[in-house]
This record gives sequence, C-alpha cells and structure tokens, in this order.
Amino acid sequence: MFLQNYWYAVAWDHEIKQVPFARTICGEDIVFYRKPDRSLVALEDCCPHRLLPLSEGRVEGEHIVCGYHGFTVDGDGACISMPQQDNLCGKKLVQAYPIAEKHRFVWVWIGDEALADTDLIPDLYWGDDPEWIHEGGTFRVECDYRLLIDNLMDLTHETYVHPTSIGQLEITEAAIKTTSTDKTVSVTRWMHDVIPPPFWSSNLKSKEPCDRWQICNFSLPANVMIDVGVALTGTGAPEGDRSQGITGIVIDLMTPESETSTWYHWGMARDFETDNQALTVQIRDAQAAVFTEDVGVLEAQQKSIDTRPDRKLANFRIDKGGLYARRIIDAELEKQR
Repeated sequence: MFLQNYWYAVAWDHEIKQVPFARTICGEDIVFYRKPDRSLVALEDCCPHRLLPLSEGRVEGEHIVCGYHGFTVDGDGACISMPQQDNLCGKKLVQAYPIAEKHRFVWVWIGDEALADTDLIPDLYWGDDPEWIHEGGTFRVECDYRLLIDNLMDLTHETYVHPTSIGQLEITEAAIKTTSTDKTVSVTRWMHDVIPPPFWSSNLKSKEPCDRWQICNFSLPANVMIDVGVALTGTGAPEGDRSQGITGIVIDLMTPESETSTWYHWGMARDFETDNQALTVQIRDAQAAVFTEDVGVLEAQQKSIDTRPDRKLANFRIDKGGLYARRIIDAELEKQR
C-alpha cells in the first residue's frame, strides 16, 4: 500500500544528529545519523551479523558500530571492520538509502536508488524564503496515512472538531470547488463577509467582517499544502489582492510508518510579523493543540475501522477532495503492481 520512488520526510533537520536515529518509513526500518561534516547517512537498521538494529549501537566518526559485536559500517553500507573477520572489509553488506536535506526537513528516497533525484523533493519554498517564517512539529498518529489526507482535504470538520480556535459554521455553508489532475487535487473554499474565528481575529488584530479562504492542495505521495488566510471584507482578497490580509501555508507531510501508523510532519509558514519569534512559538503551540484534537479523532476512527472490516467508508459531497486523492494513490499503486 506504500508508493515507491518518492521522497518522504523523515524528520525536521535539527532532529538528526551524530547519534543513531531510528525511524520506520513505509514499513522499512532505517537508521539515520550525521557525519562530523554534518552530511547525512541513511542505512538499513539491521546489522548483517546477528540482526540487531544498528540504531542500538553508536556512531564513531563517519561510521556506525553495532552495539553487539562491533560490526562497523560506513555511510555507504560497506563493512569497515568486524572482529576476527578481515575478509569482510570493503564489502557492501547493509543497504544504503538516498538521503537529502531541503526546506528544513530530512528526506529519504523509498524505491529504486537509480531514480532518486533531489529535484523531485516537494517544493516547500516557504521554508527558505526570507519573507516567510516556518515552524512546526511531528506527531506519530496510529492511523492509515490516507485518513490524514481525508481529514486535510475536507476542512468541514473544523466546525465540529476545532470550534474554539479555527472552526466556524460558515465553513459548512460555503461552496467548495474541487479540481484534479492525474497527480494532484485542489479543493477551494471562500467564506465571504464572515466574522473571523479566534485564531484569525487574533492574528489579524481585528474582529471586523472578513473574507476567509481555504485552498487545499494534495500531491503525491502524501503531501497536503493548505493556503489559508483572512482579509477585511471589501479589500480585494477574492479578486487576488491579499495585501490587506494575512496568509498562512499549512504544511502537512504524511510519511507512512505501517499500514495503520503515520509520521505526521506539520507546520505553518506565514508572511506576517515574520520577525516576531514569540508569535512563531505561539502559533506553533496553538497549531499543535489543534492537531492534537485531530489525532484523537483519527485514532478513534482507525480503531473503529479495524473492528469493522466488512464496512466501507461512505463518501458524500464534502469528501470529493479526499476521494480524488485516494483514486490517484490507487492508480499509482496499480502501476507499481
């Protein structure tokens, strides 16, 4: 059920250090670490000797040493040393993975190594653009990654799951427009002349009527970028002039761990008060609180699905974005087969 030949977000760049960092990506156990020059290594998390995870060992310089008998591997997966077994030196005995660092995330390529191209990493330019500030975190969610995509492509749930922060009744009343290609899906919703909910009124510093937008963009393998914001009604935002408003990009990178667990990397990039570090932390913590509410819903949903294997998810009009995304994923999986 996992798409091959794609870059997946492993962790935020600051999380990978000169110590073993274990993570399961698309069912594959991988150990990550940095060399002294801060370059990255990704290896199969398994010593070929007695199959102890290499992440149970230690990093020595550019190499990782198994914590059981000292089997030592370099960043390419080649044996450097093994007690009383010199004939192994130089042999590649551990799988190495293509790895990259871009837009404040560490990425690993799952699939054919020959096809790995860093130009295929999702363009999260907000993470590098000085006119934007970007911060966030990571949750491990015990659910199928596609349930997260469903959640993010249909923001109707905000009215009911997040009523005290970003939800409002007008979300359920506004018309949505869904478009798709063979690789992407976009769901657009505009709410005109509405009172902004607490999160947005606080950051806009106004409780006056606003035009509010939500534009959810899905791309393979499991990424959703949501263009969100508010602007005072009548200042031209629906026509393309957002200068009298504030804009955020909610960045959502879903990295499957297993069939029923996902590494969910989230954050928000914004183009207002970018030098206000206190606000950055405040928004990050508020966003974490909002997504924690989603985690509770999603994990309960997965448990219900697991206990009802004969039941299928029902799809209504509001589910069109998530349904289209699932169709694209299914088509790609069929091509793999």
